[in-house]
Amino acid sequence: MSEKVDYATNTVDRNENPDHEAATLSPEEEKRIIRKIDWNLMPLLTISYAFQYLDKTSLSYSAVLGIKGDLNLVGQDYSWTSSIFYIGYLAASYPISLGFVKFPLGRYLSLLIILWGIVLTLHAVAQNYAGLMVLRTFLGIFESAISPGFSLITGMWYTPREHISRHSVWFAGNAAAGIIGSLIAYGVLFYKGSLAQWKLLFLVFGLVTVAWGVVLWFFLPDSPANARFLTPAEREFASLRPKKFQRTTQTRKWDKGQFIETAKDIKTWWFLVFSFIICVPNGGITSFQSLIIKSFGYDVYKTILMQLPGSAFQFTMVVLVGVFTTLFRKSRLIAMVALFLVSIAGILMIKLLPEHLKLSRLAGFWLVQCISPAFPLMMSLFASNIAGFTKKSTVAPLIFVGYCVGNLVGPQFFISKEAPNYYTAYTTILICFAITIFMAVIFRVYLDWENRRRNRAQGVKIDAEETRAVDLESDEALADVDETDVQNKNFRYIL
Repeated sequence: MSEKVDYATNTVDRNENPDHEAATLSPEEEKRIIRKIDWNLMPLLTISYAFQYLDKTSLSYSAVLGIKGDLNLVGQDYSWTSSIFYIGYLAASYPISLGFVKFPLGRYLSLLIILWGIVLTLHAVAQNYAGLMVLRTFLGIFESAISPGFSLITGMWYTPREHISRHSVWFAGNAAAGIIGSLIAYGVLFYKGSLAQWKLLFLVFGLVTVAWGVVLWFFLPDSPANARFLTPAEREFASLRPKKFQRTTQTRKWDKGQFIETAKDIKTWWFLVFSFIICVPNGGITSFQSLIIKSFGYDVYKTILMQLPGSAFQFTMVVLVGVFTTLFRKSRLIAMVALFLVSIAGILMIKLLPEHLKLSRLAGFWLVQCISPAFPLMMSLFASNIAGFTKKSTVAPLIFVGYCVGNLVGPQFFISKEAPNYYTAYTTILICFAITIFMAVIFRVYLDWENRRRNRAQGVKIDAEETRAVDLESDEALADVDETDVQNKNFRYIL
């Protein structure tokens, strides 16, 4: 069967063009469609991820706006209000992930964002420690789908070589949210009304999140097949582009064979353990960043403002890593190692420099935040190296099991009686950084070995980062194919 794509009318004629030439996209046409996808999809994911970060870190801002005193949080109470979020996240990770298979992805994620916005708004009426703990638990439950869901969306729309840049774009919402959140929190400091400052903060963040969830309900597509911003011909090309590499199709059927393969795959457990190790430091730093900066000797106003350069630094690092790994092939795990080496230097500055050098210790804290791009790097490796929709939908929640446990454990190393120096926390963070470097090196060696083994077995060298043109005639069968990276013998892993 042959076909012709008429871009004047954006229709597909399958009875013309025996030479197939019109059934493929020219490089210029493909770039045009990719730009169209980027401009319609990336802003939605980036802004949503910014809200996720704002809402998750709102507790950190509230710590310097009076919540600890108003709700009588003593000892490790504050640490547990942070950790309980991740207990809810952990408990919900697998059940929530079943919705990726059972429900339309865009509508499902939009509804969860609306629900978490409602829960965050209700933080403003918390009367005590117990009430806050319940609300934090439900916030974790509803937020648990966002990161794995966005990674699935990225894998559904983009080819492996495009994964890291797009993960970096929407993850940059974190850093942007850090800047916006600090400015909002600083403005709230000047509010002198009858409502507590921390309650006002939760009201603002919560209600805006609810409004944004409603916007997403109408504009976030479930897949390329029903994207309203694409024409029928463009939808078909957009659906097939990533399948040229991963042969993965969104399906409503749970594949038992893929699930069993996932359990046997060493990569599954690497992602789980690695996610845990990198999130132990993240959990503590995210929840205690305001208290850490305040411990260097700054007042409450400067504590808020001093988070701005750190967020700007995070944003810069995410962008630089995205550009570097896009320009240089086989560089994702190399970039990961470099990030953690810089972060080690930062934690040593905090831990070893004398207390009177507070600006130098603050600079060390900003360097520690070099770990920020590590998470999108890891998620891009997941999106590029795990294929099969059931397999992806199983590995994603396992990654976030590690994410939850790491973020749950991390704040507990910030022992209140050790304030302001937190010796145990800083030592733990240093150990975690060293372990991640070792794991990244081992993983790169393993993936490279597996690629070489497959090349030898097939007698052909396949480049995982090459460009592959879509031909509607020869590739239309891919629309119904759902194979894992193990089943697809032509699959090669991104390094």
